[in-house]
Amino acid sequence: MTEKPISRRMLIAGAAAAAGGVLLTNLPAEAQQKAAAVPPPVVPADPTKVPGAPTTAVGSRSPFVNPQRAPVGEITGTALSPLQDFTGTITPSDLHFTRIHAGIPTIDPAKHTLLVHGLVDRPIEFSVEDLKRFPAVTRTHFIECSGNGRAAYRTPKPAMTPQQVDGMTSNSEWTGVPIMTLLNEAGVKKEAKWFLAEGGDACLLSRSVPMTKARDDALIVYAQNGEPLRPEQGFPIRLLLPGYEGNMNVKWLRRIKLGTDPFMTRWETSKYTDPLPGEKIRMFSFEMDAKSIITSPSYPQKLSGPGWWPVSGIAWSGRGRIQRVDISTNGGKTWVEAELLSPLTPKVHTRFQYMWQWDGNESMLMSRAVDDTGYVQPTMAQLEAVRGPGTDYHFNSIRAWRVARDGTVTFEAAT
Repeated sequence: MTEKPISRRMLIAGAAAAAGGVLLTNLPAEAQQKAAAVPPPVVPADPTKVPGAPTTAVGSRSPFVNPQRAPVGEITGTALSPLQDFTGTITPSDLHFTRIHAGIPTIDPAKHTLLVHGLVDRPIEFSVEDLKRFPAVTRTHFIECSGNGRAAYRTPKPAMTPQQVDGMTSNSEWTGVPIMTLLNEAGVKKEAKWFLAEGGDACLLSRSVPMTKARDDALIVYAQNGEPLRPEQGFPIRLLLPGYEGNMNVKWLRRIKLGTDPFMTRWETSKYTDPLPGEKIRMFSFEMDAKSIITSPSYPQKLSGPGWWPVSGIAWSGRGRIQRVDISTNGGKTWVEAELLSPLTPKVHTRFQYMWQWDGNESMLMSRAVDDTGYVQPTMAQLEAVRGPGTDYHFNSIRAWRVARDGTVTFEAAT
């Protein structure tokens, strides 16, 4: 066997990867993005006179297109999706946001198993290959971290991109097995009302899930956007709970235990509980409320002049379908209905668009989502009145972008 020679580029890439945790972890998000910037490509004067590049085993983006998650290099933390760089609704797998609690484990799929036990007639251990022998389903759904939008709620700044405002949501096509298919194989006892989902990472993240969700649309998935899950997305298998807060979609899933009550893990007591006014807390706030964000125009764009501009973005709801998205160009004084560009399926990102004729005056762009339950995305004042300034999760208030007379676009904390 002939070993492939190691090039200088490979050595540099390897050294950068090894040092990433040291070099990038302590940098702010903007500095990390600059540190990871790709140099401009060398372009021939006339591409028709020069042979092009050869084909490769794995395709890559154009050197002129370099979307990136940020920040990166952390063992515990979040890397946000660059929402402003996307069109349509599907998030590329390598740009799906990540929330990591103890690093990304390396798991051999040939050795990995999923144990189903507790209040069942027959405890069963499934291999990954076992799961792939069951009839598969493919569905498109978003995942959103319950902490998405925290910075925009607490410390909004004009120089915030859609990625920095709401980059902890992504939308993918998922393939796997309905969880009830597996639970029926084990024989669910009638007294089982909850199940515990436990991950195979170093922190053994685990959450309690009501059996009503298992009987609704919960999946065990092994593929994303037509390929096996990426390691940071839970390879080889993960739990998918459409519309539920991201932390409950347990990655690297290794165990499901059925019981009569919530298991009250530290991930749903000391974490992922929401402080409310009056010294109260909100627990088991599973569903993500209707939300939207304009991704263009947005910071750091600058409109070149008056005229027609498409106002585009995404809307989503964990409770069902997006029914309507309203757009305001005057800070909420009046609203018009946007065009919805994607199929109205439940618990997905829905792309919207409104053609806006900008007259050159200062404007305030806002979007407001309405889902098929009748829920309307609240203003910041409405959200704060219910949740209080100390709330820590489920930030779904209306977002806004200020367009200055010179075309400069900045983020605005809409009241």
